[in-house]
Amino acid sequence: MKFKMFKSDGTESGEHEVVNFPVLGEDKGSDALRQVILAVRANKRQGNASTKLRSEVAGSGKKIFRQKGLGVGRAGDKRAPQRRGGGVVFGPRPRSYSQKLNKKVKKLAFKRALINQADSNNLLVIEDFSLETSKTKHLNGILTKIVPNSNKVLLVSDEHNNNTNLAGRNLAYARLSSTPELGPVDIVQADKIIFSVKGIHALIEKLGNL
Repeated sequence: MKFKMFKSDGTESGEHEVVNFPVLGEDKGSDALRQVILAVRANKRQGNASTKLRSEVAGSGKKIFRQKGLGVGRAGDKRAPQRRGGGVVFGPRPRSYSQKLNKKVKKLAFKRALINQADSNNLLVIEDFSLETSKTKHLNGILTKIVPNSNKVLLVSDEHNNNTNLAGRNLAYARLSSTPELGPVDIVQADKIIFSVKGIHALIEKLGNL
């Protein structure tokens, strides 16, 4: 598959062909991608919501009033769930929301996310992200040439140098990632994804080894 190619200064320089780019059927992997996104979000939940049971609420266990003779319903202690300030029945308790996914599902989801972005012409290739200075203005100028109207840009390389990391940390619309750390959710959330030449080839190699 061929992608638009840019020089390090942001000027366009033709196309770059990526051999062995993943190929899937029209809908294959869509459900796997959905499962992975849900699992990632679920794994981020703390699961520490907690309510007190009847036995955990502070208060006396003494019967509020006598059983008979008052013409009202029978009542136990004030910690009963039907009373204000009492215990909670079937309320949330600390639990784990984590979900496990096998490697094949993760790999399929990764391919589906990558192919979707490629089909939408959202994948671009740059020669290198290496910057001579760590000025945010410099990196912003390059990205403005490549993706002038994008709100969420993902910059992916095999490894970003120190200048690129420093220049990119103050750009609200851009995020830096390395190929080993890249996941399906990162790909889905980006409007445009710019790979370095080394980064895109490292990614293809990674997909082959998964």
